[in-house]
Amino acid sequence: MTIQPGASAVIDADALIEKLACEGRAAQRQLAAMSSEARASALTCSAQRLRAESGSILEANAKDLAAAQDSGLSPAMLDRLALDKDRLESIAAGVEAVAGLPDPVGQVIESSQRPNGLKMSRVRVPIGTIGIIYESRPNVTADAAALCVRAGNAALLRGGSEAVHSNRAILAALTAGLEEGGVPSKAVQLIPTQDRAAVGSMLTAAGLIDMIVPRGGRSLVARVQSDARVPVLAHLDGINHTYIHSAADAEMAKTIALNAKMRRTGICGAMETLLIDAGFAEPGALVASLLDAGCELRGDGRAQALDTRIFPASADDWGTEYLDAVLSVGIVDTMDDALEHIARHSSAHTDVIVTSDDAAAEHFLTYVDSAIVMHNASSQFADGREFGLGAEIGIATGRLHARGPVALEGLTTYKWLVRGTGQARP
Repeated sequence: MTIQPGASAVIDADALIEKLACEGRAAQRQLAAMSSEARASALTCSAQRLRAESGSILEANAKDLAAAQDSGLSPAMLDRLALDKDRLESIAAGVEAVAGLPDPVGQVIESSQRPNGLKMSRVRVPIGTIGIIYESRPNVTADAAALCVRAGNAALLRGGSEAVHSNRAILAALTAGLEEGGVPSKAVQLIPTQDRAAVGSMLTAAGLIDMIVPRGGRSLVARVQSDARVPVLAHLDGINHTYIHSAADAEMAKTIALNAKMRRTGICGAMETLLIDAGFAEPGALVASLLDAGCELRGDGRAQALDTRIFPASADDWGTEYLDAVLSVGIVDTMDDALEHIARHSSAHTDVIVTSDDAAAEHFLTYVDSAIVMHNASSQFADGREFGLGAEIGIATGRLHARGPVALEGLTTYKWLVRGTGQARP
């Protein structure tokens, strides 16, 4: 057999992924058999180790930041990459929060007894081995590991090259704590190469990896969704809308819009399009507050008439996830116009209405078909921790299995348990 150029790298990547996945699967069987209390205790140990190793983790992150700045990484991506004392404490607290969450494993979803006496029950069980492919954010290493372990799953992590030192330092602390708590060392593994061939091997590892979760930019998620032969849980874009209804309180509208866009512009929950009802009382003051905060606005003709600083919006702007201090702004005559715009341009991630009219809010909440729909709240709340889930492994915008912030329950499936007394089918 003739080996084509580059084939050896692919073969090596396949062998590596097979080895890691098999080790993870063996560890997962032991992990799933552990008690809920034991898994929670191990995660608490991991949180303590993260705090104890904060110095070495921050040193590793400084190396990544220096390299990223030299390579010209965008400000939004640098913000995602950066760790400091407060962010690291938040990561450790997030692991503790996951440890304290109710364990879905073993939960009886439903039960019944058939006329023939068979007792049927559906019970939540771990999915198995989960591959997580992510970019920039080193906190994903801790969040993904904690969620997988709490739900009895093995995790196979492939972080971005820009965060390689941070990811390794975080994982070292995490696994030390897990092992201290009795979790098998191979239950959480970080792929030891940044070769892209490893990603391709993960995507085609059907039978070895049970689910893939991509977290990163559009190009990464698009590639995963296109190439995967393993089930994928993901969202492609966060094109999130905030609709300022005619009955919106002006100060509330200003507060929510500023927070939704400017709190952190580089996260998937950031607002990317502002729709203002033509009947809203103070549209000029609203757009001025965003412009004064340093946000570039791109609007339709009526929006431009509100302030000379607003640039014209192109057709592409309405479907763009900026992840920066840039916002598209449109004026709509009615809620139906807003709903039509959202249906055409939303990525089904998070969409918001600001209004004091409860009937209008309920209409919006009913008719917008996104994973998260909000009333009088910033889209930046689209986060697992803010939903009381402890952390999230990602936001799912599809319509199967899980939707919105995916945490513990989204990392389980179920099996049927059937208990009989000797029944045989006639």
